[in-house]
Amino acid sequence: MNIVLLEPEIPANTGNIGRTCVATGTKLHLIEPMGFRLNEKQIKRAGLDYWEALDIMVYDSYKDFLEKNAYPKIYMATTKAVKTYTDVRYEADCYIMFGKESAGIPEELLLANKENCIRIPMVGDIRSLNLGNSVAIILYEALRQNKFASMNKVGNLHSHTWDEG
Repeated sequence: MNIVLLEPEIPANTGNIGRTCVATGTKLHLIEPMGFRLNEKQIKRAGLDYWEALDIMVYDSYKDFLEKNAYPKIYMATTKAVKTYTDVRYEADCYIMFGKESAGIPEELLLANKENCIRIPMVGDIRSLNLGNSVAIILYEALRQNKFASMNKVGNLHSHTWDEG
């Protein structure tokens, strides 16, 4: 799986998303310009000690991203889409893009990719969910559809075993 952040602005969100990517074996793609530098302590704090294990690529522009990834199929998350994120079938190597926190993905890109635009249903007049939450919701649906490939490790209890009782 691949998560793409187009011009992210808030370092803590990107750090949190990076941690989620490490936990799921997902590659993180960041497209400039960003509202922070990758060496800022806020991004490292949110990513904790997982940041060093992150598979990450940074691109100069959206065009640079497209060229270096052979123009991949991209699911574009937006609050304005007709389809919900559960209406599509995610490929194991798909790209899921999210726009910057203040404005989302530019409408020109959405219109050029309208068949692949997806949204998370919400009630009322709320503008959007937190970016990190949105990434987690959609990424885990994509992983579920792919049967959580390579993610079947069962955690150990601290003082007991699952065989007890």
